[in-house]
Amino acid sequence: MGQYVRTSLQLLTWVLIRFGPAGLGRMLALRAVSQKHQASGEILPLLEEFRRMVNVCITVGMEEDISSLKTLSSKAYHRLNKSTPGYYRFCAVSTATGILRNYRKAKRENRVATFPYARKLMLRTYASCGGFKIQDGFLRLAVKPRAFIHIKLNGYTLRVLSGMTVRSVTVTPGVLSISYSKEVVQVKPEGYIGVDRNLDNVTISSTDQRATSFDLSKVTRIKSTYRYVTSRFRRNDSRIRQVVYSKYGLKQRNRVQPLLHDISKRIVSEAKNRRYGIVMERLTKIRRLYRKGNWQSTNYRAKMNSWSYGELQRQIDYKGRWEGVRLIYVPARNTSKRCSMCGCKTLEGTQRKLWCPNCGTLLDRDVNAARNIAAGGMRFIPDGPPVEAMVEEREPMNATLIPKVDGGKSSLKEALTPS
Repeated sequence: MGQYVRTSLQLLTWVLIRFGPAGLGRMLALRAVSQKHQASGEILPLLEEFRRMVNVCITVGMEEDISSLKTLSSKAYHRLNKSTPGYYRFCAVSTATGILRNYRKAKRENRVATFPYARKLMLRTYASCGGFKIQDGFLRLAVKPRAFIHIKLNGYTLRVLSGMTVRSVTVTPGVLSISYSKEVVQVKPEGYIGVDRNLDNVTISSTDQRATSFDLSKVTRIKSTYRYVTSRFRRNDSRIRQVVYSKYGLKQRNRVQPLLHDISKRIVSEAKNRRYGIVMERLTKIRRLYRKGNWQSTNYRAKMNSWSYGELQRQIDYKGRWEGVRLIYVPARNTSKRCSMCGCKTLEGTQRKLWCPNCGTLLDRDVNAARNIAAGGMRFIPDGPPVEAMVEEREPMNATLIPKVDGGKSSLKEALTPS
C-alpha cells in the first residue's frame, strides 16, 4: 500500500511539474538547426553501415509484419553488425520503425507505395542513447569503442544550441542536423486567429474581425515553371532523369521555402504579440481529390497536387509551439459555404464572393472561411460561452433572447457582427 501511495505521489508531482496547476501550462517544443559539412573518409563507412542496418531491420519488419519498436528490436537487433556500437544499432531499429509505420500508413490510405528502402547515406543517434557529445565547439561522434571523430560547429549553430537541450543528431555526407528542445509555458489565449489556406493565398481573420491576406501566387508560378522545365526532358534514362529531377527539385525548394517561412513567421508573430491562439483546418486526404481518372486535366491535377498546404501547416505548428501559442485544429467541412454572420448556407457569386440569402451579407470567400475557422476554435475553450455547441443553429438576427437560457448567443452575435 505504501509503495502504491509513493508511486501515485510521484506521478502527481510529475504532472504538476510538466503541465502546471491548470493541466495544460507547459509543453515541449522542438526545433532543429542544420549546417553544411564535408564528410571525411572516417565517417563515410559508418554512414554506409548505418544505412545497411536500417535496411536489414526494414526487411525483418516486412517479413515478420512488425511495426512496433519493441518487437522489431527483439527480432532484428541480434542480426546487426556486433562490431558497431550498440547505440547505433538501437537507433537503426528506431529509424526503421518510423519508415515501416509510414509505409503502412500509405498502404492504409491506398496510396502507391513501393517496398521501403533507405537509399541515402545517413547516421542518426539520440541523446538518450549516447554516441555523441558537444564540447569546445565540436561535435564528437563515436566511430567504434574509444575511437572518435570531431566535426566543427559554426558560430550560428553554437549560438542556437546555447542553453538548449540537444535531443538528436543526424549526419549525411553533406549536412549535419541537430534537433533541440525547450519547455515553454503555453499562453492562455485572449482570442483566436483563423487561418484559411488556399492555393494562391493565405487569409487570416481574428475573433475581433481583423482580416489579412498573404499572396502565394509567386509560389504557384515558381512550381509551374519548374514543372514545365522538367516536362521538357526527353532522355529515356531513369538514372539521369532522377538526377535532373533532384537538381531542379532542390532549386524549387530553395525558392519556395523562404516565402513560406516568411508568411508562417508573420502569422505566429501576430498571434504572439496579440496573445491569440491559432486555429487551422484539419486538411487530410486532399490528394485523393486530384488523382488520375477523376475527370480533371493533367495541368490542373499537377497544380493542385503541388499545393504546399502541409508544409505551411508544419511551419506554423512548430513555430507556434516554440513561442507558447496555443494551436487548435478544426474540421474543414463547410467552412467556406457557411455564413460567418448567421450560420446559413451561402450562394456562390463572382470574384470569390459569397451572398447569404438569410441575412443579405456579401462576403469574401476566403475571409468568410477564416472567420468560421476562428469561431470553430472557440468551441474548445474550457470556459467558453454556451453557444459553442450550437454553431449550426439558424435563427434570425433579431430573434428575442431569453436571459440565462440564451446567455452566450448575444455575446457571439456581438463578436461576429462587424463594428
